[in-house]
Amino acid sequence: MQHKIILTCAITGSIHTPSMSPHLPVTPDQIASSAIEAAKAGASILHLHARNPETGSPSSDIGVFRQFLPRIKDATDAVINLTTGGSTQMTVEQRLSAPAELAPEMCSLNMGSINFGLFPMKDRYSDWKHDWEEPFLENTRDVVFKNTFHDIETVFRMLGDDAGARFEFECYDVGHIQTVAYYLKQNRIKAPVFLQFVLGVLGGIDASPQSLMIMKETADRLLGDTYQFSVLAAGRQQMPIGTMSVILGGNVRVGLEDSLMIGRGELAISNAQQVSKIRRVLEELGYEIATPDEARAMLNLKGSDKVGF
Repeated sequence: MQHKIILTCAITGSIHTPSMSPHLPVTPDQIASSAIEAAKAGASILHLHARNPETGSPSSDIGVFRQFLPRIKDATDAVINLTTGGSTQMTVEQRLSAPAELAPEMCSLNMGSINFGLFPMKDRYSDWKHDWEEPFLENTRDVVFKNTFHDIETVFRMLGDDAGARFEFECYDVGHIQTVAYYLKQNRIKAPVFLQFVLGVLGGIDASPQSLMIMKETADRLLGDTYQFSVLAAGRQQMPIGTMSVILGGNVRVGLEDSLMIGRGELAISNAQQVSKIRRVLEELGYEIATPDEARAMLNLKGSDKVGF
């Protein structure tokens, strides 16, 4: 019997800038509307960042989160998954300020420090809407996304131990899976473990079928039957690698955080469009998308009635 698919949609993220697509949600109203549409299209989980509504720059302001989270919660039953990654150019304290107070069901958690190279993107654009955009991308040439063991343990303490959040463990390379395995052995995290293989970020493993197989084989060896996995593939590999993930027994993440496109040379007009496309592909192959409550049961989440918004 085929497993039900947890379909995550990453609504806006911090990777892309407003100049890159007119369809990228920026304001709280746009983020809320886009997330609600994605949930209606079939997303089980909504992964959310905040943006400065005036400039579109990544934001850690809890006041901005509070402008869209209650609206999404009221309109959908989707699992709300808040970032603890924020932006490569935020401090750990900034990245954790909102989720620590809002106590979501799920949070993303990057499982190590990496070079996070977005600077090649700036060569594709010249007409910038805001002064911060080009320097933001160029600065990633000399910025390390810092998530040390101490930082990871701080997230466990603030969001897991104290608030009951479960984690989407974002693994950008095989060493990050080793870190998950270490904390599982130390009983700092408990099964079921939910891994998100992040493929295609410069500084991490590339978005290829071979890399996905390496990640899965590593997780199988280190974690056995204690884990489930999902895959996001940055850019043009989003749909094919996501489909491969499901065929291999995993789940899938799409959304404008990871790719602005819906096809070759064609911008996606919404997150819902990407959700609808991957859902159509998977259902044609005979798979069924998990409802939010089914995803909650699969991942042992605390429930939307126990969040702080």
